[in-house]
Amino acid sequence: MEFLEVIKRRRSTRIFLKKTIEEEKLKEILENTNLAPSAHNWQSYKIYVIKNQIIKDKLTESTRGQSYISEAPIVLVFTSLPNSQYGDHPRRDFYSLQDATIACYQAWLAAVNWGLSAVWIGAFEDQKVKEILNLSKNESPVAILPIGYSAKSLEPTPRKSLTEIIVEI
Repeated sequence: MEFLEVIKRRRSTRIFLKKTIEEEKLKEILENTNLAPSAHNWQSYKIYVIKNQIIKDKLTESTRGQSYISEAPIVLVFTSLPNSQYGDHPRRDFYSLQDATIACYQAWLAAVNWGLSAVWIGAFEDQKVKEILNLSKNESPVAILPIGYSAKSLEPTPRKSLTEIIVEI
């Protein structure tokens, strides 16, 4: 698929078909996600690939019932993991947050390229997700990305005009 077509097809899908994602597609998504830019190329994040239904159900509970997590065949959880090479730099947590955020969006676009859909979830209880995934002390969840085949076609959502979001200086 052409890049601009991928961007135009991206939608927040909350209803997934009960269809398994082919392993080669998942591998391609993850390999393409690994190409995402990051501060100093340190890739200060981790990606948890969740296929286990019990874990998906627990993640659903951590989001106050966003059931599409449980219904998606694959759920990716992106965490920030500040790199020790940042030392005590005052923005080290921010850099790793940016790295994880960029990687998540790149995964989403890669999924769309393979005919899949996803929805970005940022509303969750951090501590519950940390416990569910047994994250280390300095690792923080950033985004949950359920991925699957969309059960319905979605129209584009209205966007602000460029004059509302662009500031020329």
